[in-house]
Amino acid sequence: MNKPYIICHMMSAVDGRIDCGMTEKIQGVKEYYATLNELKATAFVSGKVTAELEMALPGKFQAQNMEALSEEGFSKKGQAASYNVVVDTQGALLWKKDNDKQSALLIITSEKVTKEYLAYLDDKNISWIACGKEYIDLVRASEILHDEFGVERMAIVGGGHINAGFLDAGLLDEVSVLLGPAIDGRGGMAAMFDGLPMDREPFQLQLESVKPFADGAILLRYKVK
Repeated sequence: MNKPYIICHMMSAVDGRIDCGMTEKIQGVKEYYATLNELKATAFVSGKVTAELEMALPGKFQAQNMEALSEEGFSKKGQAASYNVVVDTQGALLWKKDNDKQSALLIITSEKVTKEYLAYLDDKNISWIACGKEYIDLVRASEILHDEFGVERMAIVGGGHINAGFLDAGLLDEVSVLLGPAIDGRGGMAAMFDGLPMDREPFQLQLESVKPFADGAILLRYKVK
């Protein structure tokens, strides 16, 4: 299988919580982005919830024609230096027109996405991949990112469900955690990896390096066994 080398790179409090509003208030934010740059990734993957909060326009796409694509496909709007990849299973997020050739937007959906939504992305000059009958096939999407978009190194940057999806699919090569010197502790807040079925066994890791910073943050890097 051809796929990028995939690293999940996240910042969390000591209790593993990753709420962006919380992490912005604790030490380690500067180091998080500096260490992300050091990974040399050319694609950065976010889930729908994270993208809706930080990247997309307000509102949801309302299709007038519900005809689904119902087959695998992709559309590449030219080669970019890097890609901001958003996983949006049925195609709901709204976007401005994308003319950024340095860091282009790329949407991954399932084959249940409407043709109308894909036409909307085409009109916005946004690249897309559709694969997986009911849910996104992350394995196949990773192959397409490698083979068709030239992505050799990819960083998964949240949230908890998309991180867990790549982990559960056996796609993660490495986990990189910037641990901020603070505790969240609020009930119901998402963890770094979240939402997998209760029958899953722990995923084993091998510690590769520990790097402390003067402000109390620590970078932990693990290989996924």
